[in-house]
Amino acid sequence: MDKKYMKLAIELAKKGEGNVNPNPLVGAIIVKDNKVISTGYHEHYGGNHAEVNAFNNAKEDVSGATLYVTLEPCSHYGKTPPCAQRIIKEKIKKVVIGCIDFNPIVSGNGVRILKEAGIEVITNVLEEECKKINEIFNKYIVKKKPFIVMKWAMSLDGKIATYTGESKWISGEASRQQVHKLRNKVTAIMVGVDTVIKDNPLLTCRVENGKNPIRIIVDSNLRTPIGCNIVATSKEIKTIITTKKSVNKNKAILLQEKGVEIIYTKEKENKVDLNDLMCILGEMKIDSILLEGGATLNFSALQCGIVDKVQVYISPKVIGGEQSKTPIEGKGIKFLKDAFKLKDMTFSYVDEDIFIEGYISN
Repeated sequence: MDKKYMKLAIELAKKGEGNVNPNPLVGAIIVKDNKVISTGYHEHYGGNHAEVNAFNNAKEDVSGATLYVTLEPCSHYGKTPPCAQRIIKEKIKKVVIGCIDFNPIVSGNGVRILKEAGIEVITNVLEEECKKINEIFNKYIVKKKPFIVMKWAMSLDGKIATYTGESKWISGEASRQQVHKLRNKVTAIMVGVDTVIKDNPLLTCRVENGKNPIRIIVDSNLRTPIGCNIVATSKEIKTIITTKKSVNKNKAILLQEKGVEIIYTKEKENKVDLNDLMCILGEMKIDSILLEGGATLNFSALQCGIVDKVQVYISPKVIGGEQSKTPIEGKGIKFLKDAFKLKDMTFSYVDEDIFIEGYISN
């Protein structure tokens, strides 16, 4: 029964996707006499935690009940009071926890406080599933750097465009809708300046009631066109252009007048230092980034080790052509032993496209 209720709590937690960053997704269920009497989840950043919402939503006495929660209850004062103390106050008899909090301020302390109060505590129920829904939080809270998802769509022979540069649309409509859902979940979306010049994208989220991610352009020499779609909408949608400190500042002033925020980083091989950029973005509470290319930036991101997850949509089409673009370009690797390897890979269909997801093996 513990796994059954924890599955329900996980589904509840997912309702907070895109609204709680950089906080974790958490779901909570209160069960008494083998019946669910209340539920709650963390709905938005700065709002009540899942456990508090579950208590507030209860229509009957919760004393003596069992609380199922996907993440260890907090034990410290942050934007809200500690949930562990509220659990004790409500006279909960038993707490079943999905996984221990990665936050060093909390980790293990919530469990300790509950046990010291005489509450029975069971931990690590569906632990891997509970960790996965918070893979963004789990990295950010420890390293203070964004979780990076690199995504591309390609043909069966590994092309992202024809030799003339046509790329719309390689993947199907269902795949594109899935990508927009991901844009709604992450805090930011990042592309290289060549993608902006070539495609003139908006990089918005087209999900009903969704939110637009912060748009980040990596532009070492400030080549972003003043009249492009992203710059034109930068006063409505937060937009960052990151460039190197030595760049000519006149173009930067023009972009800032349009509403663009400029971030200057250290230089690496005469380009933006991506590792320095990740530290800066982490300090800005940007906990997650969807990296959508282009091909040169993709290689640079892999090379400097900032990528956590890769998502690939493979369309059942063959394009061919020596000049047709591929998803990862740049200099490339010299020896196969140095290839970037993926682990924990999964495969599924999105309509007629094949969807592959995996994690960079460090």
